[in-house]
Amino acid sequence: MKKIVKSGLFALFALMAAVLPTRAIWAHGGAAVDVDTCRIPVAGYWVHFTGYTPQLTADREYCNSIPNVGKTNLVFDYEGKKLRKMTVEFEITKEPEGTRIYYQEPKAHKTGSINAVIDFNKHGPGKYLAHVTLVNEGKRTDAHIPFTVGGGGVVGGNTTLIIALVVIGALVGLYFLSPAFKKKVNSMLGGGGGEAAE
Repeated sequence: MKKIVKSGLFALFALMAAVLPTRAIWAHGGAAVDVDTCRIPVAGYWVHFTGYTPQLTADREYCNSIPNVGKTNLVFDYEGKKLRKMTVEFEITKEPEGTRIYYQEPKAHKTGSINAVIDFNKHGPGKYLAHVTLVNEGKRTDAHIPFTVGGGGVVGGNTTLIIALVVIGALVGLYFLSPAFKKKVNSMLGGGGGEAAE
């Protein structure tokens, strides 16, 4: 019995090790803290791209994958102040057709933040592309970030899942690292309190 319990606990620990890094990325809408895939490099400058679906998921942030189809706020934030003096163009296209669904003409955005509200109910789920184009001295430098809408996934419940997995992981770690805890678990499972031969 103890061998089965240990195997089960080890399997849970292995599952957590595989799942938690992926979920940690989704906690920030597809963007981890150390590898932020929501950043768009434009000619040596950075623009941060974030999607919000306030009517569906409150203030939860997404970028590469917006799970629900609905009214979405797409926010482009400049990192640093130099871009605020430059002319920048924004566009959202549905792929693979390249159909334009949003366009912000080239101009300087002194606040350093652009907010586009798009109702994806009108365009449907699928693949999209956010384009950011720097227009400087007649030269156009285009950069983009792909994202999907309506792919589903764990919405609203992934925080609970992460907490549950962390608690399970802590218990598994405690089982293997604390002889007193291990003894108590074994006695609860009817295996006695000691390290009896298996």
